[in-house]
Amino acid sequence: MKTKLLALSVFGLLMCSPLCSQTLDKKYGTDVKSITSIIDAYYDVISGSSTDPWQFERDNYLHSGTAVIVRLDDDGKSDTHTLEAEYIPLLLIPKENFYEKEIKRNISQFGNMAQVWSAYEVRSNPEIDSNLRGLNSIQLHFENSRWYIDSWTTQMQTETNTIVTDFLKTE
Repeated sequence: MKTKLLALSVFGLLMCSPLCSQTLDKKYGTDVKSITSIIDAYYDVISGSSTDPWQFERDNYLHSGTAVIVRLDDDGKSDTHTLEAEYIPLLLIPKENFYEKEIKRNISQFGNMAQVWSAYEVRSNPEIDSNLRGLNSIQLHFENSRWYIDSWTTQMQTETNTIVTDFLKTE
């Protein structure tokens, strides 16, 4: 009896996976059809007012199952973690108005691989410019008729590390 119950449970989970995937495809499928749309969604999921809900489901849909996030501090020391680990501290504190406004993007694509350099400003009001800026290096791949974010690395600009200013000067 236990074997039948276990087999039925496993079968149910396997059958649910495609159905859940189809539901997410309907909800977020347009987000992953092009490099431009996935990067636009990448900024959209993290940005919003303090009353907007977190968009973890949508953010998770943008990323591959093994996506890696790397944050570099002022000295270049890395903190590497998963998307889930990125959200844990966010869920432990009250949400505040937070907007990442992209200010420049460079895309390089070869076959099913893409590299996106993207400079951004961090704002508490989407209409007011900020001096708090950073640079993202985002790696993507195309599979099953959609794009996935495989990893991203980010570093903030400082007085001694003018990476965004330098990036904005490039063509």
